[in-house]
Amino acid sequence: GADIANICNEAAILAARAGKDAIGMKEFENATDRVIGGLEKSNNLLSFEERKTVAYHEAGHAIAGWFLEHADPLLKVTIVPRGKGALGFAQYLPKEVALLKKEAILDKMCMALGGRVSEEINFGCITTGAADDLDKVTQMAYSMVTIYGMNEAVGTLSFPPKGEMEFNKPYSDATAQLIDDEVRKIVDSAYERTKQLLTSKKEAVQAVAELLLKKETINQAEVKALVGERPYETSSSYKAFIDAAWEEIDDQAENEGNDSEVVDKGDQQAEPGSEDGGEAEDTQSGGDSAPEGS
Repeated sequence: GADIANICNEAAILAARAGKDAIGMKEFENATDRVIGGLEKSNNLLSFEERKTVAYHEAGHAIAGWFLEHADPLLKVTIVPRGKGALGFAQYLPKEVALLKKEAILDKMCMALGGRVSEEINFGCITTGAADDLDKVTQMAYSMVTIYGMNEAVGTLSFPPKGEMEFNKPYSDATAQLIDDEVRKIVDSAYERTKQLLTSKKEAVQAVAELLLKKETINQAEVKALVGERPYETSSSYKAFIDAAWEEIDDQAENEGNDSEVVDKGDQQAEPGSEDGGEAEDTQSGGDSAPEGS
């Protein structure tokens, strides 16, 4: 509730600054980015090599999620730095599900590893940019083993954390070692699966990354134009949201363009040295017409 209120307040401020009478989808999109990632920073602080690394990192996330059945549908990808330490991010529309299958968790892990894997495939080296992704993957893997009973070796046992002050573990050292080993196997398997996927889709990753370097922010429709339809069926609500959102943004952009054209024409008519004004003077004085565009 508080996040929704913050987004609405930010959207209202952005609309007021733009002199608009109503809040549109464009303002909500920008407000969401600001609440999630913080204030927008100048991209000039990054070198070209760093921007390229970020672009391929985010493209790896986007393409991994695009070709994984249980991954959340993509909304947009950006490499615009934000105040909360994010050099870029991919935004998704989470599915409204109460229960997650084991396959869904594994797909989410692969999607989170897409950035690190993309760096390794395309540059032959890795950076610190995947720290938050690795933290999420580790938490998911430990939850599968110690909470959800989704590991054959440990079995249908659950050891949910009781708090930071828990000194005595409810299992032996041998079980603790087994848990660590199984978690490592799960993460290694997810990494290898992601590597195989992004290697086969290397051209798609490169296409998305290069477009990101050019535009900095791209949406779902632009990704689809580059790599084709997502091979898995998406919900009708997601399709309706995407169609309505980008249709409104396109309409706003078109209206803003029309408004600027009207202003430009008005300025041209008002200027005494404009093309129309020059022709009027020529009729009266018989002099040469003013040069076009003066």
